[in-house]
Amino acid sequence: MSIRIIRGCLFLLALAAGSASASDVAITRVFTGWRDAASFKRISEYFDGHENTGGQLVMRTHPDQRAGYYFLIRTANPGAPLKAQFQLQLIEQGASVQRTSIFPAEIGSGSGVFQLGLTGPEWQAAKSQPVAWRLLIIATADGRVLATEKSYLWEKPAAK
Repeated sequence: MSIRIIRGCLFLLALAAGSASASDVAITRVFTGWRDAASFKRISEYFDGHENTGGQLVMRTHPDQRAGYYFLIRTANPGAPLKAQFQLQLIEQGASVQRTSIFPAEIGSGSGVFQLGLTGPEWQAAKSQPVAWRLLIIATADGRVLATEKSYLWEKPAAK
């Protein structure tokens, strides 16, 4: 009888360990800042003419323009790869409404690094910074918000 109980417990434990859901996706770090076009060029590009991203997925609002304001995002996904989109909401200096940019992506298993670039007309001033921003990872299949991160000024602190 105790062997059956132990086997049953082991089965349930294995089932629970193998069922990491899409809601387990996490944003572990976000770095922001201006990047010049030259900062993306690596030695290999001089030989073959192709951009070498060093294993990072680089997505830009204007793929033909590299200079811009970037969000470097590190993610963790203990489950299976999934199709999602990064939704970047931000408020610029002097603007009264938020602007949203969407970047489709596949969030692979394990950790990942993504560079979301506001390039071309979306961001031209190297010294300008957003007042506030919020980043959402949304599942393409059902529209669920899988993870979110925001800047300090995105919302007012709760009243005490």
